[in-house]
Amino acid sequence: MATPPAVPTAAATATSIAPIFINTATLRSTITYKSLIQHFRTSLPIVTSILHSPPRQSYSLSPSSSLLLMPSWSSSSSFPYLGVKLITYFPQNSALQLPSVNGSYVLFDSATGQTLASMDGTELTLWRTSCVSALASEILARNDATVLVMIGSGNLAPHLIKAHLTAKPSLRRVIIWNRTEEKARKLAQFLENEGKFEGVCFEGSGNLEEVVGMGDIISCATNSETPLVKGARLQAGAHLDLVGSFKHSMRECDDEAIKRGRVFIDNEMALEEAGELVGAFERGVIGKGEIGGNLVELIKGEKVGRRDSEEVTVFKSVGSAVVDILSAQLVYETYQNGGL
Repeated sequence: MATPPAVPTAAATATSIAPIFINTATLRSTITYKSLIQHFRTSLPIVTSILHSPPRQSYSLSPSSSLLLMPSWSSSSSFPYLGVKLITYFPQNSALQLPSVNGSYVLFDSATGQTLASMDGTELTLWRTSCVSALASEILARNDATVLVMIGSGNLAPHLIKAHLTAKPSLRRVIIWNRTEEKARKLAQFLENEGKFEGVCFEGSGNLEEVVGMGDIISCATNSETPLVKGARLQAGAHLDLVGSFKHSMRECDDEAIKRGRVFIDNEMALEEAGELVGAFERGVIGKGEIGGNLVELIKGEKVGRRDSEEVTVFKSVGSAVVDILSAQLVYETYQNGGL
């Protein structure tokens, strides 16, 4: 009797993959804010249960500098990826006119472990961070919001502005604040000259308290260790987006802002890492049980977002390896399919 032919194993039939490198310019031309926001909305509820993402590993290189490792991998063939982001944080680089955050992202095939692509992790972080915030604003901010206030004018600021303008087309005015007013005005002029958002005016300001009170949406992306946004200045119905802090010593708003608003988070690590929340818990301003929900719960409708037009909402994000790998997936697959 003839011996049945051996069934080829995955290892025997797999083909070698030539890794690709996706540089900054290519990444920018491969995705849009709209496509990434939509990808998060549709994919986050699905992949959350199949992705393993241990707490980020952070290594102190000096009193101010850090190295962060953010791995994530899938346990399902429906999402055949694993990846890791390596990030360096050197805040003193601003004095050298260099970015304070630099990084690389490497994407692998989760079935064979082969490298599929490496890409600019710094740029990927800017896109995923801004689109997470924009998705939260899409859900939590008022639909008639017209004024966006941007606190900070660093590398993340233009991405946050463009992502919010994409998510909330009702926005018609963008006011940028920076400690150095000239930097805010330069960014406003740059965005005005780009001309990508018809009917939107951009302006810079040096008066923080005044502009906070004008914002329907206030987005903060700073390294501040002293509160910038005072809760008493927030107008009724405002949405506060907090992006910058990722350790206990950092705070972009005061306790009154946390007390006035219903607070939502991107993921559970925000409860352990964000200075605004950790400090508020320690001081008894709010309890962990008073957090309104996380982003996935909001997308799925398991938690109620904005309840009325007068309510102040707060969204605090610290980032995660889950949104990193979803962003890398979209970049890689779009690139492989010929781009936009």
